[in-house]
Amino acid sequence: MNDFYYRNVDAYKLAKELSKNVYRLIRTFPQEERFILTDQTRRAAISIPANVAEGLGRFSIKERIHFLDIAYGSLTETMCEMEIALDNQYISQEDFNQIEQLASRVSMTIYGLKKSLEEKKKKQNIINHEAD
Repeated sequence: MNDFYYRNVDAYKLAKELSKNVYRLIRTFPQEERFILTDQTRRAAISIPANVAEGLGRFSIKERIHFLDIAYGSLTETMCEMEIALDNQYISQEDFNQIEQLASRVSMTIYGLKKSLEEKKKKQNIINHEAD
């Protein structure tokens, strides 16, 4: 078994790409935002692929789903912060649109992975119930 198979999962790869792009943009934020918006955005953006990876490293389907939920929450937080950056003209509308488009892809892949895990969990529950 590959201990780090999460690296091959689209949700992880796209989330990592998103965080890389967010990092690129926050480097241009004004110095006065260094410990406020920049730091908060960085933490949220890192949390997306980190929670996908951590969730896929868990053995329990319930835990995997839980970490995907956290990743999705971090995704929405990142988008909120990118909207604030746009409103304050720290990033361009074009940059925001690119981030939003990538974030939508991340959202869809996280949702698809979560749905797949929920189906797997449902099948496990049926099997376990039949065994009782």
